[in-house]
Amino acid sequence: MDDPIPTITFPDGTEVPALGQGTWGMGEDAGHARQEIASLRAGLDLGMAMIDTAEMYGDGGAEEIVGQAIKGRRGETFIVSKVYPWNASRKGTITACEGSLKRLGIDRIDLYLLHWRGNYPLAETVEAFEALKASGKIRAWGVSNFDTDDMEELFSVPGGRNVAANQVLYNISRRGIEYDLLPWCQSRNIPIMAYSPIEQGRILHHPDLIHIAKAYQATPAQLALAFLLERDGVFVIPKTSNIDRARENRGCVSLDITDEDWEALDEVFPPPAKKTPLEML
Repeated sequence: MDDPIPTITFPDGTEVPALGQGTWGMGEDAGHARQEIASLRAGLDLGMAMIDTAEMYGDGGAEEIVGQAIKGRRGETFIVSKVYPWNASRKGTITACEGSLKRLGIDRIDLYLLHWRGNYPLAETVEAFEALKASGKIRAWGVSNFDTDDMEELFSVPGGRNVAANQVLYNISRRGIEYDLLPWCQSRNIPIMAYSPIEQGRILHHPDLIHIAKAYQATPAQLALAFLLERDGVFVIPKTSNIDRARENRGCVSLDITDEDWEALDEVFPPPAKKTPLEML
């Protein structure tokens, strides 16, 4: 039996399993819808309650897939969605959120993120987020693709310190945030959501990752996910449309990697020695 999924607590006290599910790439082909819905439901069965989506994914199609997957199971889920930066005005954010709620078929989004920085002032977007919270349409709000200087600017605007999470590109091959952004967020109890945790599959053929994973009768994907779950305050949101792969992802929680093997992986995928710009996909 797999070990329990570790949990992370948001600033408002909400506790959520650290291993969730991504949906980037879903909702783009109606022929794949049944498989995508089944995979998300299988993930929920396995305790992966957080489902991350966005109005951008499939032009809203992914949100519709999520809505179908969680029908009758809303109480088991923690739903994250995102607003386009060009919709992130005071009025536009509220309109975009209402569109997402309709596609998702729910009356409240648990965590609503600004997808990346755009031209609207942060203060205006934060004002909209706070209004959505007050009206009960979202439980909490956060940001995505924000570097340390962006987070510091956010903290300087009225209500900016209410940010509940920052979703960024982070995996064993892209560790730049460990130099400053990750510790900055950890020290302020702001969870990091790691997107593309297996680099969209590109790192799975790395011979050293394969070699160490085999020693634990695990897959390279499981080892890459376990690496992120070792970090304090980090959520991991792998995307899959395959039920067997969802089960494989869930199995990463049971890996108990030795310090020696983590050190070996540090040699292959070294932590950052200096500040680097935040990477995005």
